[in-house]
Amino acid sequence: MSTTNTTDTTTGTTAGTTGPLAADAFGVTGPERRLYWAFADCWTVVQRDLTHLVKQPSIVAWQLGFPIVSVLLFVYVFGSAMDVGEGVDFKDYAMPGMFAMTMAFGFMNTAMVVTIEKEKGVTDRFRSMPMSPSAVVAGRGVSDLLHAALDLAIMAGIALVVGWRSDGGLLATLAAFGLLLLLRFALIWVGIYLGLLMPNQEAAGSLFAVAFPFGMISSVFTPPSLMPDWLGTIAMWNPVSATSDAVRELFGNPLPSNGGGWIEENAMLMAVVWPLVITAVAMPLAVRKFQGLGR
Repeated sequence: MSTTNTTDTTTGTTAGTTGPLAADAFGVTGPERRLYWAFADCWTVVQRDLTHLVKQPSIVAWQLGFPIVSVLLFVYVFGSAMDVGEGVDFKDYAMPGMFAMTMAFGFMNTAMVVTIEKEKGVTDRFRSMPMSPSAVVAGRGVSDLLHAALDLAIMAGIALVVGWRSDGGLLATLAAFGLLLLLRFALIWVGIYLGLLMPNQEAAGSLFAVAFPFGMISSVFTPPSLMPDWLGTIAMWNPVSATSDAVRELFGNPLPSNGGGWIEENAMLMAVVWPLVITAVAMPLAVRKFQGLGR
């Protein structure tokens, strides 16, 4: 038996028939069939998304514009005037925070792409194809995580150029980048859910009003202990702060003494707990929202 393939000119993907004959053609039978096609269709969506990225490198440049400008402003323009206490070099304090901020702001890009594809009918076209229902959402998550890894690599290169260094050793440095990607992975599901929720691109663009305080009211640029008490409390409990402080510790970058709060003293733990909690809440919401489209 041969497998019947259908090519979608809108999405640029090819989906195989997911019936028993198609599974048998690949030597996959029984209860493993659905799992096989879930992974196969997910990879098809990932390939399609990465192809778009290769053909449109301006997307990477656009998404990195804000963090690059932030580096230039806070390191070269405002850096000499910034004091985080105890003689800590502001560059060493700010760069890990900007890594975390870049990962946090990424959910806006996810939401915008999901909204555009929904508005143009690409999402409906995917849903009408003979493919695993989870493949579209999962494929978007995987491709965005790979994209985030590229963003992080570029940001790390920029940090090295401006003089930042990691003094925490190879394993600690890799663990720090792992925590950054874990935060991005959790927020991908937030972006997918919000993208499916937004009615149009204009509404998705307004998410910047949510992302800006989420990224800035944190320990990215300033220790919460230097903020007013009420604002410092909000900043301390921000997931971005937990990741920022955890990666600073792993990078071996000096940290000014904090206010002694439990949340700050356990930043490493919370850098894992926060993303897991966000994922546990946002992933089911995103999947349910996708499955309920058009109903």
